[in-house]
Order: sequence, then structure tokens, then C-alpha cells
Amino acid sequence: MARITPLLHRDDPEKEPLVGHVKVTREDWLNVARDVLVSDGVAEVKVQALGARLEVSRSSFYGYFKSRKHLLDDLLDDWENRNTRTIVESVHAPAASISEGVCNFFRSFLDPDLFDRGLDFAVREWSRRDGAVRQRIDAADATRLRAVSAMFERFGYPEHDADTRARILYFMQLGYHALEVREPMEARLGRIEGYLRGFTGSDPDAGAVAEFRGFVERLNLP
Repeated sequence: MARITPLLHRDDPEKEPLVGHVKVTREDWLNVARDVLVSDGVAEVKVQALGARLEVSRSSFYGYFKSRKHLLDDLLDDWENRNTRTIVESVHAPAASISEGVCNFFRSFLDPDLFDRGLDFAVREWSRRDGAVRQRIDAADATRLRAVSAMFERFGYPEHDADTRARILYFMQLGYHALEVREPMEARLGRIEGYLRGFTGSDPDAGAVAEFRGFVERLNLP
């Protein structure tokens, strides 16, 4: 999925004008660092290179961060706040049926404003070389799985069954993106009833399916 270069605070007409000698904000540094992490990997998240992209000196960086490690720690916090929180909130959202609950889960992955899949897999790639990041990934996956399992339990599934279904649903969704499956959204929507039947073991809620189709159409995904 193509990424859009982050819009800097100074170039964003919706942001308040910068004052004094400030050319970029802490958010700008984080946004550009996130972009580099996703496109090039953590090894390329370097202060000097980021400063060059932002057209500012290193002193600007140290006005916001103690060190490169501080920036990387903040990137991990940002990833967790964006992606793990999105999934947890989606499955905790009110739902009249398990079909609607699973559709809420799907929503979080489809809307690019909610879940940044490029960032998720960049952090997973980072974790292959960093044990501490691996621990963060494992903890995040456990948190996400507990939330999805709790959703199934709310609709009467026994604990073991809920945990199993949560794992099938969650790991399928991650694998779908990891394999970079390319198919028209129309084809994916054509399978939604079958997916829901497979994941829940019950007939799909027609109202939830119709509402989900409308949500996807409004996103105007290819």
C-alpha cells in the first residue's frame, strides 16, 4: 500500500501557525520517523537523516527528544496507541449480535485512519532483531486476543471456544495483510456472509451485513 509523505505542521493550513524560530514540531519528527520506519525499517530511523527530510538541524530534535532511543520508544508507544487501542475499542463497541461484533473488528482493519497495517508489520519486522520489541509485540497480541475473545464470550460462547475463535479470526486477519492478498473489495464483500458463518458458527445477521456493506462503500476502497 502506497504511503503519503506526512504533511508537516508548518505546511498544514488547518494547524496553528508556528511562532518564533520553531520550524517543526515534535509531532512532525514522529510522523517522519514513522514514515521512514514503515518504508525503510528501523535501521534507517536516524536523527541526521530525519533532520534532512525536515530541513532542520539536529538541535531541533534534541529540543523534543533526549536521544534516538527516546524517539524509538515513543514510536512504539504511538504504534500501540494507534493499532492495539483501535482493535480493542472496535470489539468493545456496542453490537446487537456476534455478526455485528465481528464486522466491527473488520472495520478497524479496513479504515486506514483507524489501523495502520504498514506500521504494524514494520514493528513486527523490527522485533525480529530486538528482544525488547518482541516482548512489546507479544504483549500487544495478547491484549488484542483477550479483547476479541471477550467479545465472543459476551455472546455466550464458552471460554475455550471464544479463545479459539478469537485466534482464528485475529491471525487470519493479520495473515491476510502479511500475504498482501490483492483482490477487489467487491470480491471480499461477496464472501462476507461466508466469513461470518465460518468465524461465528452461526447464520449471519442480515442487518449487520447491510450496515457493514454501507460502511465499506463509504470508504470507497478499491
